Amino acid sequence: MPEQPPAGRAGRVVVVGSLNTDLTVTTARHPHPGETLLADAVRRSGGGKGANQAVAAARAGGAATAMVGAVGTDAEGDALAAALERDGVDTTALARLDGEPSGLAVITVDAGGENTILVVAGANAALTVDDAACAVVATADVVLAQLEVPQDVVAGAAAARRPGALLVLNAAPSAPLVPALAEQVDLLIVNEHEAADLAGGADRSLDDLVGTLLETVPAVLVTLGAAGSRLQRRCGEPLVVPAPVVRAVDAVGAGDTYCGVLCAALAAGLDDATAMRRASAAAALAVQRPGAQDAVPTTAEVEAALADADR
Repeated sequence: MPEQPPAGRAGRVVVVGSLNTDLTVTTARHPHPGETLLADAVRRSGGGKGANQAVAAARAGGAATAMVGAVGTDAEGDALAAALERDGVDTTALARLDGEPSGLAVITVDAGGENTILVVAGANAALTVDDAACAVVATADVVLAQLEVPQDVVAGAAAARRPGALLVLNAAPSAPLVPALAEQVDLLIVNEHEAADLAGGADRSLDDLVGTLLETVPAVLVTLGAAGSRLQRRCGEPLVVPAPVVRAVDAVGAGDTYCGVLCAALAAGLDDATAMRRASAAAALAVQRPGAQDAVPTTAEVEAALADADR
């Protein structure tokens, strides 16, 4: 993988991805097809995988962070930008698109913390290569992207990064990777379902799935929920980091928190095991709180959790 900044230096993360307003409905259980249920509550907050990961990199990871994405010229777009700025995220590369609504996600969360998510892309789908391949990308130590914006846009942004900067792709929602993007990926992050989708086979072992993915990218990190996370490179043995044992309240932002904190740690030059441990600690804190961005812990909370685990 490309050379990274020296350990101990706070790195810079540039996130290329989506911003959505989250409408989160809490309910005892998810409805069956054709069924109507009375829910417990509804909450509106900032979301989108890109924005969530940017907040996590800044608030929990302590990285200098910038967001590349698109919102409408509506009130929701104003609120989404303001939410990022409150966490110190640079929004100068955020496109404001006339005639496009800001993205929206409708989320249901059951009593066990499991969720379903429906996304209306809005302005996210209208982000262009010119919007994404901007000067901000060239300042990154790590470029972090997802698949809630078009793949050609992510590929264009990746091509604009400086020599030595990492491209970390969280392939969510899962979709076959176009060659122009896949050939630039340094680290692919997926959960088990996404790994099966991308590698083509839910009935195959995780080792087999990861082996298939490694034919396309040089390193694959699989998040395993309560079982932790697993990193495999083309050469060497798998690195497995367990997750802290906690009671989950809402898992909606756990994966995004993990990705953001992991990339902040990699941007600072930390080794794989340390980066994964920090990301797992942050994600474990996030699942104990409702929401996505609202659930992201602070750097101080992550440090305290790590210190407690070492006692």
